[in-house]
Amino acid sequence: MARTDLNDITAFLAVAREGSFTKAAARLGVSQSALSQTVSNLEAKLGLRLLTRTTRNVSPTDAGQRLMETVGPRLEEVDAELAALTALRDKPAGTVRISTGEHAAEMVLWPTIETLLPSYPDISVEIIIDNGLTDIVAERLDAGVRLGEQVAKDMIAVRIAPDMRMAVVGAPSYFKGRKKPRTPQDLTDHSCINLRMQSAGGLYAWEFEKGARELKVRVEGQLVVNTATLAVKAALAGTGLAFVPEDRVLPFIEGGKLVRVLGDWCAPFSGFHLYYPSRRQPTPAFAVVVDALRHRAH
Repeated sequence: MARTDLNDITAFLAVAREGSFTKAAARLGVSQSALSQTVSNLEAKLGLRLLTRTTRNVSPTDAGQRLMETVGPRLEEVDAELAALTALRDKPAGTVRISTGEHAAEMVLWPTIETLLPSYPDISVEIIIDNGLTDIVAERLDAGVRLGEQVAKDMIAVRIAPDMRMAVVGAPSYFKGRKKPRTPQDLTDHSCINLRMQSAGGLYAWEFEKGARELKVRVEGQLVVNTATLAVKAALAGTGLAFVPEDRVLPFIEGGKLVRVLGDWCAPFSGFHLYYPSRRQPTPAFAVVVDALRHRAH
């Protein structure tokens, strides 16, 4: 088969996996019309219809499904071996794609990547912000970042941050005329800033622990957000109490802009880990990034 046919197959696989010419074109960095023509040319060469196209979606035919299941994995093996050849270069090279939540990206990944990239001009890093639980295998990403307790058992996990704590905070102006909560149950008398979880779609129940006691509290308030960044801004404005990672608000607590309450009910928990499939052979570029991110206790 001519080499151009391999590119055609790669284009077909992208469309079949995405279920959309638009999404596949965006991923491949080509126009939708060019991608459609490429797939049509492949179908013409094979004399087979590979995709069923409707106004709503695109799905593989039986022949297309067989091509995905047989040729797809082999092309991935070829890609992996070609990437591994970068070990023969004087310096590691290649792209590392990492899925992560907003908090880990800002507080853990970026500070390290910022200092790493100038030393490795041939390495590119793509940080994909996704607060849901992305399937990195299905999305063909190199790695993901989650809290230690969320990493699947079949993944290799590398700790990239120390244990974490949550913090309940409010602005001094919010507490004027209000009693500070002394137990999680007291939160029912306060206006709280709710966080909607992307992974589940529902509102996050604030989790507390003290000794052997564990509590989950459903809070109420005027504001619902879906990022901790907005929750912190709202707390600073005096809108209500926020329940956010401690490292996001320590500077504001130390500066007197936020007041912390219920600190004795916020126990440490496992911090962020970078994870990737155990069967995947890491490229030299990936190994460099992982080593740079690896948490080293001082």
